[in-house]
Amino acid sequence: RKIFSLLLTGALIVVTACYPDEEVHAPVKEQPYSDEPLDKYIQEHFLDEYGVAVRYRFVDRYVDPTKRVTPPKLEVVQPMLDFLTEYWIEPFVSVANGNRFFRAHVPAEIVLIGSMMYNSDGTVTLGTADAGARITLTEVNFVNPDNKEWVLRQLGTIYHEFAHIMHQRYNLPSSWQNISPQGYTSPGSWYNLTEEEALQRGFVSRYGTSSFNEDFSEVVAFILFHPDFFTHYLEDEPNCQTAACEARNEGRGRLRTKYNAVIEHYKQNTGVDLLEVRSIIQAKLQ
Repeated sequence: RKIFSLLLTGALIVVTACYPDEEVHAPVKEQPYSDEPLDKYIQEHFLDEYGVAVRYRFVDRYVDPTKRVTPPKLEVVQPMLDFLTEYWIEPFVSVANGNRFFRAHVPAEIVLIGSMMYNSDGTVTLGTADAGARITLTEVNFVNPDNKEWVLRQLGTIYHEFAHIMHQRYNLPSSWQNISPQGYTSPGSWYNLTEEEALQRGFVSRYGTSSFNEDFSEVVAFILFHPDFFTHYLEDEPNCQTAACEARNEGRGRLRTKYNAVIEHYKQNTGVDLLEVRSIIQAKLQ
């Protein structure tokens, strides 16, 4: 299972993911019959349209039994689903080949959790996914499209998880492991790095250093949601006078290689141009 976490630093929130088991166990998609307006909305807009079941009532089997969580309030469920429709579904289905790609790769279930999930190592779980078959999102009770920090956390989570499906179906881009081979850490030590150190190593985030697959998914997510992706992660700083500046630019050189590999990987395997998807997302974020 893949897990999205953030480190509570007080200043910066880092979206991350890990998953020890990539075997897909496809969940059952049926929704219990209900005359409730919310359930009819889900049936029409998610299950009938995309084959996606939405779970918002608390069920133990959807949550790690070691975690304490709060279910979402009923009044926030549809606003959260509207948010996902606007920022996740619409950008993908609106571009060339995107509709076919999305329908073929969208997970069978979305599980909504009202609160966060706190971990013993000082991180907080933002979301989980089971090898592309189920995505779980937290912080739903705080849904607020006007809160930029909340929006970017949610987008980072959903885009990252959706990106994992790419390497599960089509593997990583060729030679991905050789772009920054000395920069990786491990699932239990990535948070000991600073963001500066991660960039110098050629990664968009500390968590990206934890494995090849997390690195790939982080690059995809940052391409899509990060407003300053190109200027911060790809464009060299001019007139470097310090070793730190030179190290950052060396890291950006590796990231340019990763960026090109990701864009080409999507085009070759799905026909989707991620830059077109990004353009739609960034227009919505303005």
